Amino acid sequence: MRICIFGAGAIGGYMAAKLARAGADVAIVARGPHLAAIQTGGLTLVEEGAEPVTVQVRASADPAELGEQDYLIITLKAHSVPPVVPAMQPLIGPGTTVVSGVNGVPWWYFHKIGGDLEGTRLESVDPGGVQWNGFGPDRVLGCVVYPAAEVSAPGIIRHVEGNRFSLGEPDGTKSGRAIALSQALQAAGLRAPVRPRLRDEIWVKLWGNLSFNPISALTHATLDLLCTDPGTRAVARNMMLEAQQIAEKLGVVFPVDVDRRIDGGAAVGAHRTSMLQDLDAGRPMEIDALVRSVQELGRITATSTPIIDTVLALIRLRARVAGLC
Repeated sequence: MRICIFGAGAIGGYMAAKLARAGADVAIVARGPHLAAIQTGGLTLVEEGAEPVTVQVRASADPAELGEQDYLIITLKAHSVPPVVPAMQPLIGPGTTVVSGVNGVPWWYFHKIGGDLEGTRLESVDPGGVQWNGFGPDRVLGCVVYPAAEVSAPGIIRHVEGNRFSLGEPDGTKSGRAIALSQALQAAGLRAPVRPRLRDEIWVKLWGNLSFNPISALTHATLDLLCTDPGTRAVARNMMLEAQQIAEKLGVVFPVDVDRRIDGGAAVGAHRTSMLQDLDAGRPMEIDALVRSVQELGRITATSTPIIDTVLALIRLRARVAGLC
C-alpha cells in the first residue's frame, strides 16, 4: 500500500511520522525549509512522555518524483487545495483513493447524498469545480481530523493531543478501501473508525469551527474566554443554532446539544484557534471553508443566517484590512 500525504505540515507530518515508524510505505509532499530539513535529517516526531523519534520518509516538492499512489491524503488548509489540484495529478492512478482530511464543509458533500441536492457543487470550497473535476468524486474518502499538532521547527512535529482520524464513504458503506486504510492507521497507533454517517461528525466539528474561529480572530480571545463570556457565548450559540437548522434539513443528526458543545470548547482552556493563529502569523484564514460554506448551504436550503452573515462580513473585512486576501 503506497500512501502519499500532500501537505505534510503539522497534521500531515504527524500522520506521516506515525505511519513511517510502523513500516508503512509513505511519502510526503512538502516545501521550503521544512522539506529541506526532512530530506537532510528525517522527520522527527515529539510526543509527550516519549523520546523524540526520527523517521526517514520519501519527501519532495514535486509530486511527479513520487509516482502513482494507492492513497493520496490531503492535509492542506482548505483554500490551498484548489490551486494545486493540477500538480497532484502525477500521484493519481486508476485505483487511487483521495482522502480529504480538510477542515470545513467538504467539496464532495453532495456526492451520493441522494435526493434533490445530489451532485450539488459548493462554490465557496470548490470554485469552478476544480476538485470535483480534477479528482472525481468517486475517488473520495472522507476524513474528519481531530489531532492537534504543530511544526515546532523545520522537520520537527510536536504532537499536542488527540489521535483520531474518522473515515467515511460518501454513501455510508464500509468499503474495502476504507477498512484497509483504517487498518493501516490503527497499525500506526492512530484511531481510525470507519463511520457510516460521517457527515454528522463533520457538522459536530464544524459547529465549533464555524463560530469559535472567527469570533476568536475578531476578539483575540482564547476558547475559555469566548465560550464563557456571556456576549460572545451568545453570538457563538446563535451561529450554531442557525447551522443546526441547515444541517437538520440535510438529514444530519447531532449527538449533543449546542450548550454542551460550547461547554466542551470552554473545557479546552486557553487555546488559540487556528484562525487566530493564522491571523497573527499573517497567513490566509480558512474563512470560506468554515463560514462562507455554511452561508452557502443556508442559501441552498432556504435557511436564514443573519448572525452567520454578520460575523462573516466582519471577519472578511478583518482579513482584508490585514492584507490576507
